[in-house]
Amino acid sequence: MAAKRDPGFWTPANIITVARVVMIPVVMVFLFDPAPTAGWIAMAIFVVAGVSDLIDGYLARLYGQVSVIGAFLDPLADKLMVMAVMVMLIPLGRIPAWLVVLLLARELVITGLRGIASAEGIIISASSGGKFKTAYQMTGLSFLLIHYRYLEIECHTVGLWLMYISSAISLWSGWMYCWEFAKISRLRKVGEGAG
Repeated sequence: MAAKRDPGFWTPANIITVARVVMIPVVMVFLFDPAPTAGWIAMAIFVVAGVSDLIDGYLARLYGQVSVIGAFLDPLADKLMVMAVMVMLIPLGRIPAWLVVLLLARELVITGLRGIASAEGIIISASSGGKFKTAYQMTGLSFLLIHYRYLEIECHTVGLWLMYISSAISLWSGWMYCWEFAKISRLRKVGEGAG
């Protein structure tokens, strides 16, 4: 049986992922501009980055170029974009600092637990809550990037409420992940003790 060929780093999927990381400082530049049109441009880049996340995963599977580095960079690029936007929105007064700290703390805890679970050979399936959290979060941040009132819609208010909903789902899914991890760990210890 022939060994599987290493696709290398510069695959179509990884190129899109790297481009997504490059988009982060571009969004930051437009956030510094108080003009309403700058908010729309920042939002458009943010949405393009979010959509490209779906595309790079599809391309990696389509061409059989799923790699370890790609699996590492893809979620990292997503988290970097979201965290950078949230942190930048704090001094602009568009999002409460406590909410950003809460969401970042949740991400750090779950990332740490995933690392431990992986090292222990524990597999915990992703919950649907994570998908809903991401959808609400990306939509909420898009509205906060626009910020101003358009077509009788208070974009800032809508964005904040969507972020609050996202936070509630995020905390619930995080709690469920921790509970599942503790349950599997406990069952494993009981099994080892019985053995």
